[in-house]
Amino acid sequence: MIEEAERKSNVSNNSKITVLINGPYKVTGRVPLITMEICKDKETDRLIWREVKKYPIKEQYALCRCGHSGNKPFCDGTHANSHFDGTEAGDFEPFSAGANVIPGTLLTLIDNKHLCVHAGFCTRAGRIWNLVQQSENPEARDIAIEEACNCPSGRLVIIDNATGKEIEPELEKSIVVEEGPRHGEHGPLWVRGGIPIKSADSKEYEIRNRVTLCRCGKSRNKPFCDGSHVEIERD
Repeated sequence: MIEEAERKSNVSNNSKITVLINGPYKVTGRVPLITMEICKDKETDRLIWREVKKYPIKEQYALCRCGHSGNKPFCDGTHANSHFDGTEAGDFEPFSAGANVIPGTLLTLIDNKHLCVHAGFCTRAGRIWNLVQQSENPEARDIAIEEACNCPSGRLVIIDNATGKEIEPELEKSIVVEEGPRHGEHGPLWVRGGIPIKSADSKEYEIRNRVTLCRCGKSRNKPFCDGSHVEIERD
């Protein structure tokens, strides 16, 4: 608990991520960097996050965006030699744009499929879309909330019908290098806690508690992940 408090206190209020033209993500403001795996819990057989590594805190660092660095997750300049095209898709739409609303008895699910990165947390115990519609059942309600909160991209957001408020996990400002050893996948960068992200032309994307950025270089929705890393690993 003391270590966690120290980590939070060291994060600058001016922390941000800047997308560089055809280059890496420049991270400033002492943002913690962590590698985490998506794996199965041996006792319950459900998917969980497991912390693998914490990197030393730095005032600033550059994270690979092209997918070819020899020093992942950090940039080593390879993007220049590989002629990486990091053109952004200009996706400045708010989360609510294009999102579907799935009403349930006690919970409502807001689902923006456009943000899906195929993490896989949403399919347990009958799938979150069905669980929300059965949310008068305490077990279904709890699992639905758990699955939504584990969704790294924030595609899935749960609303408490009684209060009208979002049920969001409390996440420190940090970046998680996501790995999926079950399928040999190297997933996106999970940006947590509402860190501002600026485009290469200095426009700010919508600030959200959970966001995923592409690190394979193949997303069609740069700088955000669109799940292309899954296709790469399967080819």
